[in-house]
Amino acid sequence: MKKPGIIRTISNFLFSSANRELLIFLAFLLLSGIFWLVMTLNETYTREVDINVRITHVPKNVIITSGEQDSIRITISDKGFNLLSVIYTINRQPIEVDFEHHAESRGTGRISNSDLRRMIEMNLPASTRLDAIKPEKLTFFYNYGERKKVPVILQGHVTPQQMYFISKTTMSPDSVIIYASRQKLDSIKWVTTEDINRNDIRDTLVVKARLQQIDGVKMVPNSITASYYTDVLTEESIDNVPIIGINMPKGKVLRTFPAKVSVRFVTGMKNYKRLTPQDFQIVADYQQFSKDPSGKCTITLQQKPEGVTRATLETTQVDYLIEEQY
Repeated sequence: MKKPGIIRTISNFLFSSANRELLIFLAFLLLSGIFWLVMTLNETYTREVDINVRITHVPKNVIITSGEQDSIRITISDKGFNLLSVIYTINRQPIEVDFEHHAESRGTGRISNSDLRRMIEMNLPASTRLDAIKPEKLTFFYNYGERKKVPVILQGHVTPQQMYFISKTTMSPDSVIIYASRQKLDSIKWVTTEDINRNDIRDTLVVKARLQQIDGVKMVPNSITASYYTDVLTEESIDNVPIIGINMPKGKVLRTFPAKVSVRFVTGMKNYKRLTPQDFQIVADYQQFSKDPSGKCTITLQQKPEGVTRATLETTQVDYLIEEQY
């Protein structure tokens, strides 16, 4: 019983004299918009479109070292309706290049401008004009399985926030397999990542970074995962680090007073909790202190663990005694 009343209310609202004029206006506005769209799409337009190029029928013993799929940019012209359809088709239908027909000797293959134009025009309707191709021709590289394992070097700048520092950096994997001509394999000692730039980090940063591409070189894998671990800077000290005598004459033993000293340094809080006196090495060189007229023994910090900076000794000179061993 309520539905007819609601429908009558809506009908009276829509078809009242004021609303009827609004509906007529909207109808004419819609018709004019459709007319404008039809006229616009009937004009001729020029667009640049990326089109994929795929190398096919590659023999099993051949490795394409420049990527089995490349892309070119073409400039085409047609009326609006047709151009929309062509762009959609091109994006879904790559050009296929037969390896056997374009491979040359010495690991290089070439597709000329005329061949590219012929293959592209085969996929275009008669009304579409092909105005330009960039690049004008394509070159690809291949070999017969020659490869080499090389390390990866990180590129870029990653900086922590104030009072933080990067305590450790890892890569996975830290090396990759490269395929290339023998000449290039001999010349390449490492590969690098694309620049990794981050500022003011305070938590662990994990980044997937692509490798810098080299013409004629295939990398497996072509990306790595880099991890940057941060820690809070703290100034601490380690006590009871023993003094070791070096270059001592045979049968002589060095006794220092004190026998152990403290080392003060700056490191990360996490790293500090793992440190022990055995991670540091303090030495006294007999060849130096035996010539010192002061009778003192100069000591130096010869070894400190990774992640420790600004390390200093509580003293640099100690008393000593040389004992004979029998």
